[in-house]
Amino acid sequence: MSEPVIASMAEVRSHLADVLDRARRDETPTIITRRGKEEAVVIDIDEYRRLSSLAEEAEDAWLNRLADEAETEGLEGSVSLEEMAAILRAHHA
Repeated sequence: MSEPVIASMAEVRSHLADVLDRARRDETPTIITRRGKEEAVVIDIDEYRRLSSLAEEAEDAWLNRLADEAETEGLEGSVSLEEMAAILRAHHA
């Protein structure tokens, strides 16, 4: 991906076809500004899908790691069903 081009909303409005061609053909994003503030980015659809997929995979990995940590914490100090039955039998004997 090339360095992004920074363009005002008015410039993008006047040259939208060029902005889209640049994103698709040259893989160059355009950062759109409004009143000097960065507001949005135009990128190629394939790049958008790739980035969305990466973000989803990262979120899934993070959630799985949290679940694994919670499961590990839940197992510390716990006993199996068989161990609990033996404890209860010993207590009632």
